[in-house]
Amino acid sequence: METYDAIMSRRSVPKTAERVPDRQTITKLIAAAVRAPTHHITQPWRFIVLAGDSLKELGEAWATGVERLGKRTDGLREKALRAPVVLCVIETPKAHLPKVVEIEEHYAIGAAMQNILLAAHSMGMAAMLRTGATVSIPEVREYLGVTDAELVAGFVYLGYPQEGADERPRSRRTDCNELTEWRGWN
Repeated sequence: METYDAIMSRRSVPKTAERVPDRQTITKLIAAAVRAPTHHITQPWRFIVLAGDSLKELGEAWATGVERLGKRTDGLREKALRAPVVLCVIETPKAHLPKVVEIEEHYAIGAAMQNILLAAHSMGMAAMLRTGATVSIPEVREYLGVTDAELVAGFVYLGYPQEGADERPRSRRTDCNELTEWRGWN
């Protein structure tokens, strides 16, 4: 698949088939992630790959944290099971180093996650990036072993499309021409 075609046809897939991607495939996705641009080559990332019982444990940590806040957890544990693999992207900003600007660390992480999504799509996989309040829940952070100096940047749910799933990209995007101002062009 050509890069432009992958960008234009990629879509988020909220629920995948049960088929589990193999370790070599996930390694390729992580290899694509670490090719993201990173100013001063700080590489502000690490990855945690969850599958099998680890997904149940993530769901349990998530639900425990939400229960502690006095909120309902109906169906919450199952949300961690929406795909057979969850790739946790952990940001370890290196803003304490000379010349490193913290916001560039965040951009690098975003680029790394986009590389994962595009690589997965080009390999025929289904994927979806999720963040939200879950990334800040102390029980989830503790389960993942995230330090105070780190951020949970996102959870990339990975699998394969369900049989007969609509593969057309959903397009609720504003046309790029409505968002672009041209200056100095004739």
